[in-house]
Amino acid sequence: MLAHPDGRRILRDRPRITSQTISLEKLRTFPENSVGRAYAAWLDREGVTPDTRDQVRYIDDPEEAYVMQRYRETHDFTHAITGLPVIIEGELAIKAFEFTNTLLPMTGLSLAAVVRLKAVERKRFFDIYLPWALRNGLKAEEVVNVYWEEELETDVGVLRNRLGIEMPPDLREMRKALREERKRERMEREKLGAIKEA
Repeated sequence: MLAHPDGRRILRDRPRITSQTISLEKLRTFPENSVGRAYAAWLDREGVTPDTRDQVRYIDDPEEAYVMQRYRETHDFTHAITGLPVIIEGELAIKAFEFTNTLLPMTGLSLAAVVRLKAVERKRFFDIYLPWALRNGLKAEEVVNVYWEEELETDVGVLRNRLGIEMPPDLREMRKALREERKRERMEREKLGAIKEA
């Protein structure tokens, strides 16, 4: 952060993102494609708030503790501008992106949770979301240096372009399409079973 002008300003100003410092009601009135509106809509859709993240503990150095707190508080902005949900697949994609983007060790360690994925989810993660995360994490500007409070009115597409982040495929839509396909297959099997019995 010290090597980036906005990172230095963030370290100097030490802004916080909480429900006391940011008005979600106001953000909900922002233009549809703004970062602020996307953030508020994402929080609403996922059922979380700016206060959902735990406070940083066990880090003695005040500056390091602030950097970790800032990371936690801005993590949901990364979700919001990519549209990735908090379900485990989306979280793993964000963690892989953050690891390649920031090299924060804890984000890399989080990837061990890939073992919790079902086979179809694991395949989708390795085929689609991990390549997206690696490609974008490596080429994008470091998101830890984004002064999010100053970007709330920015068009989310403009910010993604400036940061060098491609929009990933819509995970919720992919999961929905798979559920619908399985439902159709099940109905076809039941229909064939009924015909055979008749």
